[in-house]
Amino acid sequence: MNKYELVLVVNVKIEDEERAAVVDRAKEIITRFGGVVTEVEDAGKKRLAYEIQKMREGFYYFVQFDAPATCPAEVERRMRIQDNVIRYLCVRKDA
Repeated sequence: MNKYELVLVVNVKIEDEERAAVVDRAKEIITRFGGVVTEVEDAGKKRLAYEIQKMREGFYYFVQFDAPATCPAEVERRMRIQDNVIRYLCVRKDA
């Protein structure tokens, strides 16, 4: 099991419940493919470096998880098709 971190930038125009549902969906995908979520950090609303889909701000979430090597590719593949996820990035954390 490797340690990974998933960064999600979520649409700022949606309601709190919908944002929570996006994060819950990401955690569900991680557990479905053999991962264990260890921590979820809500970094709040931040200004984006450049405009994405006519938005200048986004809500940032950092999800730490332990998973086999095949899990991050599946997580990224599923995050790509989420409507309210503006950007995502899954990286392996070194020990």
